Amino acid sequence: MKLHIKYMVSNRCKMVVKEELRKLGLHFIVIDLGEVEIMEDISFEQRLQLKNDLQSAGLELMDDKRGDLVEKIKKIILELINHSEELTKINFHSILSKTLGSEYAQLASLFSQVQGSTIEHFIITQKIERIKELIIYSGLSITEIAWKMNYSSVAHLSNQFKKVTGLTPTHFKQLKDKRQNPAPQTDN
Repeated sequence: MKLHIKYMVSNRCKMVVKEELRKLGLHFIVIDLGEVEIMEDISFEQRLQLKNDLQSAGLELMDDKRGDLVEKIKKIILELINHSEELTKINFHSILSKTLGSEYAQLASLFSQVQGSTIEHFIITQKIERIKELIIYSGLSITEIAWKMNYSSVAHLSNQFKKVTGLTPTHFKQLKDKRQNPAPQTDN
């Protein structure tokens, strides 16, 4: 049986879901972003308990088809941003339409109704999160990151990054470097 969980977008979220399933004695086969496949049928009481427990952790057990479709959209976008080496060749509109078998305009309208923001806004915020990871962990220059994440220029990446985070990518990198190499303490 598959369950769909809203806001499940990170490994931390997966750990929370695993723990809640274990508490209820449910056995899972697969836990992926936004989806859980459990081995047994879930009773009404278990479903209600899981829904309440997940809600207290900031997650939401989905009950409707519209919510399921929005979670699928998010999952596809996250997979493309986080696991594609060729982001420069990705057209999100056509991939979403082709994968989900619906016109992009319908998907975008549904997403906005359910989420209260646009698919484009979600893509931008997720790209910025990925850029933060690349700055912290990859050792790539800002220019290389801009190319890898399909920005037309470093200036375009910087402007978008600053709109979302309030910092320039260079300043963010400097903060990361300061945390990794704190200034030596001096004795007075």
